[in-house]
Amino acid sequence: MKTLLGATAALGLLAGASSAHAARDYVWAAGSSTVFPFSTRTAENFAKKTGKKAPKIESLGTGGGVKMFCGGMGEKFPDIANASRPMKKSEFDACRAKGVNNIVELKIGFDGIVVAMDKSSPDYNFKVEHLYLGLGQTVLRGGQFVANPYKTWKDVGAGLPANRILVYGPPPTSGTRDAFVELAIEGGAKKFPTAKALHDTDEKAFKAKVDPLRTDGAWVDAGENDNAIIGTIEKTPGALGVFGYSFLEENANKIKGASVNGVKPTAQAIASGQYPLSRSLYIYVKKDQVGVTPGLKEFIAEFVSDSATGRGGYLQDRGLIPLPPAQHEAMKAAAGKLTPMAAPKS
Repeated sequence: MKTLLGATAALGLLAGASSAHAARDYVWAAGSSTVFPFSTRTAENFAKKTGKKAPKIESLGTGGGVKMFCGGMGEKFPDIANASRPMKKSEFDACRAKGVNNIVELKIGFDGIVVAMDKSSPDYNFKVEHLYLGLGQTVLRGGQFVANPYKTWKDVGAGLPANRILVYGPPPTSGTRDAFVELAIEGGAKKFPTAKALHDTDEKAFKAKVDPLRTDGAWVDAGENDNAIIGTIEKTPGALGVFGYSFLEENANKIKGASVNGVKPTAQAIASGQYPLSRSLYIYVKKDQVGVTPGLKEFIAEFVSDSATGRGGYLQDRGLIPLPPAQHEAMKAAAGKLTPMAAPKS
C-alpha cells in the first residue's frame, strides 16, 4: 500500500510539474515602448495570416522587458524582449543565472530619438552640448563640475529660445532614456575637454558625473507611454518631449522635431547616421522556447519578413526605418538559423 501511495504521489507531482511548465498557446513579447507599435502591428498581421492567437505585447520599457524576459524559462516569462538598445552584459549574465540561455539577437531597423515640441513653439536647433548643459544634473562650468544652474534654453545657448527648460521624457527603465543619455548627454559632455579627458581615463567616473538627469523639475520622468508625452507637450506651453522618431512621424500634424547639430530628424538622416541621435532597434528571442510556444518561430519570421521590416514594408508605414538590404537579408537568415548571440562586451 505504501508503495502504491508513493507511486501515486510521485505521479501527482509529475503531473503538477507537467502542468506548471505547459506552454502558453500564444507568443508573449515585452519591453520597449518604441518597439511596441511595430510589435503590435506585426502581431496583428501574424494572427490574420496564420489564424493563430495574436501575440501578447507589453510596453514596459527596454529595461523592464529584458528583466522580465531574463526572469526564467517557461510560460510565466516572455518569449521575446523588445529593445531600443543592445542587451547589456549585466542583463545577459542575469539571464544565464536564471537558466535563460541561447538568446537570439535580431536587429529589426533604425529609429531616431527626437526632441519635439508643439507646432506653435519656436524652432530649436540644438547642439548635442546644449542638451547636456540643459538637462545634466551636474554640468561643466569654467572647467569644473557644478550643480546645473541653467533656467532657460537661452542661458545654455545664445541662439536658443528664452523658454524655461522643461522636458518630459522616458523613465530610467526605458531604452530610449538609455540611448538619449548615451548619445545626447554623454555625447554632449565629451565636447568639453575636461569631460572627454575623464571619459578617456576613467569611464565609470565619467558616467557617474555626467549621466544623471536633472531632478529639479527641468526633466520630468513621464512614463513609458510616448503618446501621453505628446499630449502633455501639446497642453504645456514651452515644454519639450523626448521619444522615438516614429511617434513624431505619426503626429506630424501636431508636433515638430528639433534639429540637432544642424540636422533635422528625417528617415533619411536617421538611416544614414547623419542625425546624431540615431539608434538600432532589436528583438531578443529565447531559442529554447521555439517548438514549445506555439507560433513563436512563425512570428519571428513575420517580424523579419520583406513585407514587415523590408523596404516599403508595413512597418515602414508605422515609422520604422528599414535596414540596408544586405543587413535585412542577414537578419532573415539569422531568424531562420536561430544562432545564439555571444555575450555582450559591456
